[in-house]
Amino acid sequence: MNIVERAKAPTPKFFKVLRSIGMALLAISGSIIAAPVVLPVAVVSIAGYAALAGGVISVISQITVDDTANRERAITNRLKKGNQNLPRDGIK
Repeated sequence: MNIVERAKAPTPKFFKVLRSIGMALLAISGSIIAAPVVLPVAVVSIAGYAALAGGVISVISQITVDDTANRERAITNRLKKGNQNLPRDGIK
């Protein structure tokens, strides 16, 4: 499974919540970094580390795959592919 397939695959609920937290952390720290007011160096450096942490959390959470949903999707796709040439009334 390559990285694109992993990103498109279903994500477990816990990691969806974690991804949202990471995105919020990234947005808040980005707004602190881009603030037009002069902030102390410590606040800006902490915001930089928070932005990095939020980005990493979001990316890792996005590529985590729910195996049970992925298996169910694969089975459904196989059944659809196997049944595509059958007549609609089910008689062979």
